This record gives sequence, structure tokens and C-alpha cells, in this order.
Amino acid sequence: MAFMRLSPTPTMPPFVDGAGNDHAPAGATARIVSLVPSLTELLFALGLGVQVVGRTTYCVHPAEGVCRVPTVGGTKTIDLDKVSRLRPSHLLVNVDETPKAIADAVAQLGIDVVVTHPIHVDDNIDLYHLIGGLFGRPAAAAALSERYRAARATIDAAARRWPDRHVLYVIWKKPWMTVGPNTYIAHMLRLARMNATVTGGDEPVRYPTVDLDERLLDRLDLVLFATEPFPFRERHVAEFRQAFPGHEQKARLINGEMLSWYGSRAIDGLAYLADFTRRLAGTASTPMDERGASGS
Repeated sequence: MAFMRLSPTPTMPPFVDGAGNDHAPAGATARIVSLVPSLTELLFALGLGVQVVGRTTYCVHPAEGVCRVPTVGGTKTIDLDKVSRLRPSHLLVNVDETPKAIADAVAQLGIDVVVTHPIHVDDNIDLYHLIGGLFGRPAAAAALSERYRAARATIDAAARRWPDRHVLYVIWKKPWMTVGPNTYIAHMLRLARMNATVTGGDEPVRYPTVDLDERLLDRLDLVLFATEPFPFRERHVAEFRQAFPGHEQKARLINGEMLSWYGSRAIDGLAYLADFTRRLAGTASTPMDERGASGS
């Protein structure tokens, strides 16, 4: 997805977003609309909640903060008139989640569109710097970076003791869909030595469809049913186990927010993934699975 390139404000040092666009520092006068749930959560974590004037209906964290923020629609469709009435100076989007037509339409209103596109897990460091620096919260961004580095070091140390596994990370049903190797989720899984490349080679499709059959399952160590974007729950795991009894021990429910939300959630996500992986030697349905189901 290609987003239009913007020019920096003269004489101001720019911050460069995920699409290569330059943005001048905004500071405390910014009015921000976020179309990305994980970015909304990051804004509050950086102490910028008071400047968030609009969000999507899927921006639900932190609950005590977002409840006062008006919604402008979903992540794929928004009410442009409502956005305009909120008089935002900035709109936050994501390459995978935001249709280009929406970003272009908002830019035509004179609103500064900030594009994000984290792929590698360590891209969170740049994301903290971009959002924290752009909106005048560099110290808070630095603090998040330190917490992230500590969480990353912990899972890296633990991963030395874990076996390599081939996994199918299921994100949708009818059709069955998974994640390609060059996605944020796949890179997260790789930190726990889980290889999500099940479609062969460097699959160019970021979110490919798959045939969930014996031929595929024979190649896998785990089938992970994510609680979002499709709301998989324990009953779906039970249905899989009934349909494929020879592979029933491979099925697990996993918290999709913890694996797919970047920003401040990545810190807890790394800890969750480490704990989840440690529990894999347990039963097919563990307390971690249950927390994963209820956490999204």
C-alpha cells in the first residue's frame, strides 16, 4: 500500500514515518485521531491521552481512557464529516490496517497523516521515537524503549532453551487464513523459535489462505488459533480436535492482541509469548490459553 509523501515544514527538524513522510514536531497543541487500536493504546502510554480527540470503535485500550474519546467508525471505514468536526491536526494510520483511500481523503482535509508500518518486533523502538518525539514526549518514549529492551532480553535468554517448532497461526475462518513470513506476527513468533512459514519459501502474500488438511498438519508442531481478528475461542479449538483427532495435541488458543499489537503492548506481548512457550509442555488447554481467550 503506497501512501502519499508529504513535505516537512521549513526549518523544522522532521520525524520520518513508516511511509517515508516527514513530519514537523507538533507538541502539546496537537489534536490526534487514531485509526489503529495499538497506536491509541501507545498514545495513552506516552501520556498523550488528553490530546486524543478521536478513535475507532476497536480502540478499546486503555478502557478507562478511551471511554471519553469519540469514535469515528471502524478501522476500514470512517465518517469523514465526524473527523472534520473534531478538528484534528494529526491522524495516525497503519499500512496493513488503513485503506489508502481513507488516508488520502483525510490528507485532502489538510490533516497531517502519520503512517506506521512496523514489521520487525524491534521496529517498536523507532515507533516510540516517532510518536513520542513528534508529540513532545521523548522521555516517556525513552522509558518505553528501556522496558521493551528488558522484555526482549528476557525472551532471548529463555529462547535458547526452547526447541524449534513449525506453527500455523490461524487468523481467519472460511477461508482459513494465516500470516506470511514477513509480518509482525511471524517475527514475534520467531523470537520464541516458532516458524510460521507454512506455505513454502518467502511467500509474497502477507496473509495467505491455506487448506487445513492432513497434508499440512503433518508438517506442523502447533496450530495456534488467535483470538483476533477472527474471534477464535475454546469451542473452535475443540472443533479442530474433533475434526483432526490425530493432531489434537497441536491445537492451542493464543491471545491475538499480545502477538499482533505493537507499541506499548509489545512489552507485555513479549512476556506473554515467553510464558506461553514455557507452558507448551503442559496440557492441551492451559490456564494461559484461558487468559488468552478472555484477554481480547
